[in-house]
Amino acid sequence: MRISTFSATCLLSAALIYTTACDRTKRLEAHDTPDVPTVAVAKATVADLSRNLVMTGEFKPFQEVDVMSKVAGYVKKMYVDVGDRVKEGQLLAVLEIPEMGDDLARGTAAIARSNAEVNKAQEEVRRAQTNHEIAHISYTRLQGVMKGQPGLIAQQEVDDAHSRDLASEAQVDAARSSLVAAEQQVNVSLAEQARVKTMFNYTNVTAPFSGVITKRFADTGSMIQAGISSQTQAMPLVRLSQNSLLRLMLPVPESAVPSIRVGSVVDVKIPSLSRTLPGKVARFAERVKMDTRTMDTEVDVPNANLTLVPGMYAEVDLTLNRRNAALSTPLAAVDIDDSRKSEQGLSGTVLVVNTSEHLEKRSVRIGLETSSQAEILSGLREGELVVIGNRAGLQAGQAVKTKEVTMAAAKE
Repeated sequence: MRISTFSATCLLSAALIYTTACDRTKRLEAHDTPDVPTVAVAKATVADLSRNLVMTGEFKPFQEVDVMSKVAGYVKKMYVDVGDRVKEGQLLAVLEIPEMGDDLARGTAAIARSNAEVNKAQEEVRRAQTNHEIAHISYTRLQGVMKGQPGLIAQQEVDDAHSRDLASEAQVDAARSSLVAAEQQVNVSLAEQARVKTMFNYTNVTAPFSGVITKRFADTGSMIQAGISSQTQAMPLVRLSQNSLLRLMLPVPESAVPSIRVGSVVDVKIPSLSRTLPGKVARFAERVKMDTRTMDTEVDVPNANLTLVPGMYAEVDLTLNRRNAALSTPLAAVDIDDSRKSEQGLSGTVLVVNTSEHLEKRSVRIGLETSSQAEILSGLREGELVVIGNRAGLQAGQAVKTKEVTMAAAKE
């Protein structure tokens, strides 16, 4: 009985010693093994990517001119004022030039005088032709008599008749030349009259194109100089702007110049009107300014109802590159190596969490970059988890716990 009690006591003591040793071992293991870190991850997904450039520009009229007068004169009547909408060819103003009426009268008189000179020349031609016919008949008769009855008429008399015949013929030619000169003078007078009429038509100042009068410089009675000399400061009548189609001037940075294409559709946002309108790239300068390193690019914006006013500012979201159905990850998940740039794109690395929740370091090739995402051309598959955010202290092969975030959260 004592032996049994002693054995039980020994067994109990051994059990207590074993339990204490196991607890100490577990505490040491728990103290020596670090906690598994939790990392934020995002899935590689297929999405449509685009790289955009937001620029601010100023609206300008598609055409704008200061309407000048071709001739000098006084403003007799102004038919338009600031804000008036006019059509092409519409009368804007009429000038009064009294001396031009005298020029027209003088031109008409010159034509009448030239016509009288023509009539006089025609009479001279007829008279010369009549004299020539008489002289020629006389010479012909004398020559015939001399041949039929030699010696009846003196040779001197025949020679005189011949001379008169040649002289009358020359007079006919001279009269005809005078007639041609008189007829040409008529043409000169008609041309001068047409010139005066053309200049007189310039007293009616018309609109060169349809648009809006944005400024008026002259009033009734103002003296207007002819706007044909660069050495004089001639005052225009009005300023005309074509506002039904506006030019939006954009300074495109040098880095984005290769992506500019004529015909590209853009969204034009007008903050002052809280509106967004469609537009398209119509033209660009094809030259980078040396001082600003930008290229002037114009976007045409229709403005049929004249809601937009030149001088307003607008923001343009210009799409430089686009990729549809591209495999992408948050830009924060990629370590880009700028030194390994090639025609196939940039190179970089990502940390991938495999199915056993261990980290793998992958080399990837990067295509299009946006403000928040990067296109992955190779090295990654759809649905794989990549570590985003701070990757300091993480190593390949390390066990981790994952906390998945959405792509929208990753963008933020």
